[in-house]
Amino acid sequence: MQSKLHEDANYGVASVGYAPLVDLIIKENKIRYLLDYGAGKCRLKDALTVDVKYTPYEPSNELWSSTPEPTEFVACIDVLEHIEPELLDNVLNDLQRVTMKFGLFTIHTGPAAKILPDGRNAHLIQEPLSWWEDKIKLRFKILKQVAMTNGCIFFVKKG
Repeated sequence: MQSKLHEDANYGVASVGYAPLVDLIIKENKIRYLLDYGAGKCRLKDALTVDVKYTPYEPSNELWSSTPEPTEFVACIDVLEHIEPELLDNVLNDLQRVTMKFGLFTIHTGPAAKILPDGRNAHLIQEPLSWWEDKIKLRFKILKQVAMTNGCIFFVKKG
């Protein structure tokens, strides 16, 4: 169903807004390798201004659906809320596996504007920041956590 939503040109644009933050983290931490976990249409790559080896991982696109290798820095931008609830721990465990140094995870905590073809809201998981914090803390050291009106940002380090 995510593949179907990705056919919409206006779907999967959140990463562009976070590109300046990703740029800053890359510069400040001298990052050379970036894994875009849940890359959508790879818009983050085009929005970055720094020189970094970019690897996309997008399970809904066969071009980028191969299991990713561990990478220095992992960006997972507005992805986790779209995961089937019963698969979330698997995905978080995989994020733990692929994150060698740092991770940036942004999570929307409320409903999406988009509806899946089966009628469900595209944000399959709508939980508060504290719920997400507990999940993240099990796998990572949280370096910085920012609450926003409808979501949160976690900057994490391998635990």
